[in-house]
Amino acid sequence: MPTLSRVPDRQGVQKVGMLTPWLEAFPTTAKPLIEEIDHLLGYKLSTIIAEGPNSTLTATANAQPAIMASSILILRILEKEFGFRPPERVDVTLGHSLGEFAALVAGGYVSFEDSLYLVRKRAEAMAECTRRACAEHGGEYGMVALVTEPDHLLPLVESIHEFLGHNSAGSKSESAQDVPPIQQVLIANVNSKNQVVLSGNIERIRTLLTHVRQFGGHDPRAVRLKSDSPFHSPLMRPAAEIMQRMLEGKSRVPGRENEDIVSFPGVMECVSNVTARPFESKEQLKELWARQCVETVRWWDSIKYLDQEERVRRWIGIGPGKVGRNLVGKEVGMRGDHTVKGGGVWGISEPKEIEEVLRALDETEALSDEEHEELG
Repeated sequence: MPTLSRVPDRQGVQKVGMLTPWLEAFPTTAKPLIEEIDHLLGYKLSTIIAEGPNSTLTATANAQPAIMASSILILRILEKEFGFRPPERVDVTLGHSLGEFAALVAGGYVSFEDSLYLVRKRAEAMAECTRRACAEHGGEYGMVALVTEPDHLLPLVESIHEFLGHNSAGSKSESAQDVPPIQQVLIANVNSKNQVVLSGNIERIRTLLTHVRQFGGHDPRAVRLKSDSPFHSPLMRPAAEIMQRMLEGKSRVPGRENEDIVSFPGVMECVSNVTARPFESKEQLKELWARQCVETVRWWDSIKYLDQEERVRRWIGIGPGKVGRNLVGKEVGMRGDHTVKGGGVWGISEPKEIEEVLRALDETEALSDEEHEELG
């Protein structure tokens, strides 16, 4: 089977009205699923998505379930309306940050109903972590992307770690455990060869930027992200603990109440944000999925692993945004119509993109088979 990766997107891509085109184009499939989402959540998330206001949709407790549900809705439309069978067409799945929830649903590790419950409870816990930090310590919290030149990224990361008192790459959530929240900052994402995201207290991030510019010789472009919480930072530790407890529980799906909420193995491999490698066991999956709340998303390492070691040549992004797949295209040298023999990077975030993407997958499948045969 030609290797194909599926990439759901992350928080920050939500927008008012993002489900309307799907409801209009595929009402038979979309309407019942949206009604199911509202029923499972116990409130009209669909109304918030359709009508806003944007400030309500952007709130963590609404944004995370909305994005995850939107990704799965698109996948269900592909399955029911176009006969797309993920286990037959896809070898590995991964998702950026919040996208890991949809990736695990697609990979067969957790049901959509259970995942929606998990993402809602985790989002509520994350929002509470932020409220508590603001109430107890003051300040403003969020995330800031830093964009630099590719050959400057590693020195920039070293300069950030030096300022924060860290001596090695990766997650630093443990070393920040005794630091007051207002001082806590972490590299939340390593997204590509020229982009990282900082998470934590905004004033502390500004101080850090002043330091790396004055003393580190760096001048990265800083972009504030659409996030009201500092995800993947030590401030999210209570949310990680709640997530860990929930993952030890049983399924909420009727008829599966005596089964674990997590299944293993899935129907295809899924790459962890924390390790940048596929999950290896049920216990490891539960541990890493919970730790993802506080640890660095190793997106660049994940893409390099699939591109360079697993030789993935075909990538399809499914979800309301294009951030994840754009980062993939930048790393593997393929964007949109720019393809190699048997390869490409495609995205489905609007109904009009489906047929074009499925046609491209069909056309490249035979070429990809030939390439794999040539490689032996």
